Amino acid sequence: MTLNPSGWRPSTPTNDAPGDQPTVTGNRALQLEEPLLFERGSYDQTGVDIEAVALDEARLGGLARGRDIGLPGLSEPEAVRHYTRLSRQNYAIDLGLFPLGSCTMKHNPRLNEKVARMPGFADIHPLQPQETVQGALELIESLAGWLLTLTGMQSVAMSPKAGAHGELCGLLCIRAALEARGDAREVVLVPESAHGTNPATAAFAGYRVENIPANAAGRVDLDALKARLGPDVAAVMITNPNTCGLFEPDMIAISEAVHAAGGLVYCDGANFNAIVGKVRPGDLGIDAMHINLHKTFSTPHGGGGPGAGPVVLSKALGPFAPLPFVTRDSDGYRLVEEESAGDEHPQAFGRMVAFHGQMGMFTRALSYILSHGADGLRQVAEDAVLNANYILRSLEDVLDAPFAKSGPCMHEAIFSDRGFGGGLSTIDLAKALIDEGFHPMTMYFPLVVHGAMLVEPTETESRAALDQFIAAMRSIAERAKAGDQSLKAAPVFAPRRRLDETLAARKPVLAYKEAVPSAGEAPTPSEQGGR
Repeated sequence: MTLNPSGWRPSTPTNDAPGDQPTVTGNRALQLEEPLLFERGSYDQTGVDIEAVALDEARLGGLARGRDIGLPGLSEPEAVRHYTRLSRQNYAIDLGLFPLGSCTMKHNPRLNEKVARMPGFADIHPLQPQETVQGALELIESLAGWLLTLTGMQSVAMSPKAGAHGELCGLLCIRAALEARGDAREVVLVPESAHGTNPATAAFAGYRVENIPANAAGRVDLDALKARLGPDVAAVMITNPNTCGLFEPDMIAISEAVHAAGGLVYCDGANFNAIVGKVRPGDLGIDAMHINLHKTFSTPHGGGGPGAGPVVLSKALGPFAPLPFVTRDSDGYRLVEEESAGDEHPQAFGRMVAFHGQMGMFTRALSYILSHGADGLRQVAEDAVLNANYILRSLEDVLDAPFAKSGPCMHEAIFSDRGFGGGLSTIDLAKALIDEGFHPMTMYFPLVVHGAMLVEPTETESRAALDQFIAAMRSIAERAKAGDQSLKAAPVFAPRRRLDETLAARKPVLAYKEAVPSAGEAPTPSEQGGR
């Protein structure tokens, strides 16, 4: 094929199902094939006309660019169409059910976005004089009050930016408390049913991590935990409800045993959505727990952000919480930012971030809380648990549900690929689910279940939406159990077919490199490097 003068070249489609007639463009109706910007644009033109300007000597020293920037020029319509077309190849909570287990990807009410965009919240700067941001400080203090009420804890550190950041904050509080009493402990115990960030955070904080096994019911083995407790154990990091989607009925007994051994209890609050308004973690003997505002209080958190992970603390750990924090006196609200600030917080372990936290997330979370009220938040948990159990009981006859006999699940249902025929596994079901128009569930996690499929529908899905998802899952599961080898080809209808995800993760192509075409032919998009 030859390159057209306009720069457009026919595409080699990569998304045709068996038997489909390829199109010249690679498009399939409104599913548009989109090349890279480097393939679409050209380097000898630009979408904006700028007159050449004579500049005086630059003040960049040896940092001035010495060659062309190497970006293709496009008109505004070309640029807008490129990113719009790419966005249509993404899955989003605004398109359909997002069943990622342990991620709580639920609808984000647009009211939250409207409030977060109010000038008094969206346009402020962290270096403004504090007297000019009194409303923002009051909002942070109000949100902190709600978090303490919902958890039954004594104090809260608002500054951590996400869940794992909050875990680190909690462990640093624990370390500071132990050091204050001259107790050098070096081990953190982490149950097998905990979130994967827990052992990583403990190791990052300088602790040695040891695992505690799960019992046959998917809960912490209490006897094994008690047997391991001793003078070297600083803390236990426990996820409750755990990553098998189950509540830990021995939580109070766990806390009492850890405290009797001189340790402290950290709870991963990523699954707080399942118990918000129903259970107060402080009543379970927990000393520290982060709360993923972006999960429990509604802001979808794909793409690495935004997020916020405030950490609620018990009376034993409150004095060691990091700076800064909001306080109120006769002059209004203010931030306590200095470690030497009199007697206000002399035992603070320091500070974790330059400023106070994620203002946009604080605003969205408080908007969500106030619009629901205490009764509405309680219903959030009830409906999330109801939806998960509806999925569990609707699929347990066609998918292996390892803990179904242990009683109801909490906010998520777990299945395995046990019983699949013909060498098929979890990955094949997940890829076929893409063809049905759904984002796959969390796969191969938690590790205590072989071929795990962890499904969290959240409370924001209707029964009609759940029924459609269940129908798709049942159909694919029945094909997998029958050994239907066509599942190995899935996804068939997605913009791209099944990729080598291991190779892509280990050897990503991060820079565009134009492929050299065969003699007399122009390269197609699928032949280009970086594709």
